[in-house]
Amino acid sequence: MTDEDSARLGLPLLPAGQAQKEVWHNEALALLDLAVQATVEEIDRNAPPSAPEPGQCWIVGSAPSGAWSGHAGAIAGWTAGGWRFVAPRKGLSARHLSSGQAAICDGFGWKLGEVRAAQVLVDGVQIIGARGAAITVPTGGSTIDAELRACVETILIMLRKHGLISS
Repeated sequence: MTDEDSARLGLPLLPAGQAQKEVWHNEALALLDLAVQATVEEIDRNAPPSAPEPGQCWIVGSAPSGAWSGHAGAIAGWTAGGWRFVAPRKGLSARHLSSGQAAICDGFGWKLGEVRAAQVLVDGVQIIGARGAAITVPTGGSTIDAELRACVETILIMLRKHGLISS
């Protein structure tokens, strides 16, 4: 990235007095078309496909070859003007077409299908929240019935708290 590129996506910026502004502008639009709401055919592919169609994208693997050399981890997209690349940046995301899962760049590589959340809501009802304390396992002896009842009650309370069963 240079002072002539945008900070996040490395899009070409128009310097003052730039001749042929449409070239720079069109390049930025082509890169935005790949990066915004990105969808990818494959993740960790190292060789370009033989017959890509305009608009198709891939996440380049760690050992790229051919036209993808030097673009490890990037989103590679085929356009009418050939291959374009969006460099991997922490937080960049893409949807993997065949699985429907999100791929997120963590700054070191791409993670497919990981979901991070403080809570999960379904129809406004919390289903999963923060992990609760461990439940004591009954140990036996003369109070086994009371211990078992307390253990089952604690399990039921936690299942209700997480919305997995109704109250």
